[in-house]
Amino acid sequence: MATNRHEELGLTNDDVLKMYETMLMARKIDERMWLLNRAGKVPFVISCQGQEAAQIGAAFALDEDKDWIAPYYRDMGVVLHFGMTPKDLMLSAFAKAEDPNSGGRQMPGHFGQHKNRILTGSSPVTTQLPHAVGVALAAKIKGEDFITFSTLGEGSSNQGDFHEGMNFAGVHKLPTVIMVENNKYAISVPLEKQIACEHVSDRAAGYGMPGVTVDGTDPLEVYKVMKEAADRARRGDGPSLVEAVCYRLTAHSSDDDHRLYRDAEELETERRLDPLPKFEAYLKETGVLTDESRDEIETRIMKEVNEATDYAEQAPYAEPEYALRHVYAEQGGND
Repeated sequence: MATNRHEELGLTNDDVLKMYETMLMARKIDERMWLLNRAGKVPFVISCQGQEAAQIGAAFALDEDKDWIAPYYRDMGVVLHFGMTPKDLMLSAFAKAEDPNSGGRQMPGHFGQHKNRILTGSSPVTTQLPHAVGVALAAKIKGEDFITFSTLGEGSSNQGDFHEGMNFAGVHKLPTVIMVENNKYAISVPLEKQIACEHVSDRAAGYGMPGVTVDGTDPLEVYKVMKEAADRARRGDGPSLVEAVCYRLTAHSSDDDHRLYRDAEELETERRLDPLPKFEAYLKETGVLTDESRDEIETRIMKEVNEATDYAEQAPYAEPEYALRHVYAEQGGND
């Protein structure tokens, strides 16, 4: 029987089973969204496939009852852990009125839900990082016991918002953790044409914070470095940059054809590094998971995905007049 690495990290069998279930739920929702898109039922998909281990490993190192998160558009695993449901995500995919993220206004993946402390995202990439840093500043000023967590792709780490957010967080020693999910491509631009240094985490030194690069296909390794970074932030020792190296197993989005810039051999190599079967094998080796329990988990998850799909497909769209709600003038008039 394999060494129980999770127990060495203070995680129970139930903890790692929950990790696995959330990773599998994210994958099954994502796969269903692709099918719906190809059937012409939902307009757009931006995928989490291949990045679930990084997302779930990081989320488990946070306190989902008090921390605030500013995820980027692929982070289905993170928002599921923080309380979003398959129904919430499907309502967003179908752009229905009940979509809790934006009432069907925004593209899928623009997560936002106040009750679960998920800061609203938007299309300009990396704008969520200064927002997370700002909320961390509020925590420090008010002396409140929470940290913030922001994620982005490695392509986004080349935007000005990354520099501004990182610099501000470092100068003011803010209680925040920034995680770059390095999936090797900024749409079609490979990593070697994006950065001149070896690792994105090398940039952390310039902002006065530690930077760590970790295997993003291993949720336990991500959990370990994220827990250290989160504990550092809670102690008042300032921010950290975590780079989780993972692989984007799909095209950039449902509007992209990655065969134009990735050859079949590269894709096959990356599929062999899929974090889901890798983590499943570990759980079986340690006796946490069996074939029977795995089948039971998948059956239960697929039932929930099917119910969420059916509900969202039948749910009403917003009335045209809804476009006039939640705008600046209306909010100002209610002050």
